[in-house]
Amino acid sequence: MTAISRKAAILLAGAAFALSACGAQFTPGKSADEALETEIYGSGGRPQSTVWDFFRGPQDRSRIGRVNKYIWNASLEVLDFLPVASVDPFTGVIVTGYGTPPGGGRSYRATVYVTDPALDARSLNLALQTRAGPVSAETLRAIEDAILTRARQLRAQDSKL
Repeated sequence: MTAISRKAAILLAGAAFALSACGAQFTPGKSADEALETEIYGSGGRPQSTVWDFFRGPQDRSRIGRVNKYIWNASLEVLDFLPVASVDPFTGVIVTGYGTPPGGGRSYRATVYVTDPALDARSLNLALQTRAGPVSAETLRAIEDAILTRARQLRAQDSKL
């Protein structure tokens, strides 16, 4: 065997090995369509996540951008002493950098996640920490209460229009 034919044989073997992982497994007694359906949906009948899900986009397009505007705006107002690192109003995430509240000596940073369009305490997820670690439960509860109170005030102002 020559050097070129050895390289060609190795490349062909490698290509065949790589392509063997791409297809559905052959199962005796099942057609190719049934085997592919089982591979995609699994035995439970529910679709399994695949690499191609990334290219399909979100399944429920009606949920995009559906966050509570009052909680969103109240979070930005209550935490206005923190520098905003990133915001994504479509997913409801606000990430801040470290900042010190007026009259305070400790710096904080926060991550806010507004999960639902309802004006409800369950729609707000807040993570607050200092440079030393997470804050106490009382501090976290006080900030959550301030955000929810301000959200209710904003809704009351909106209803007067």
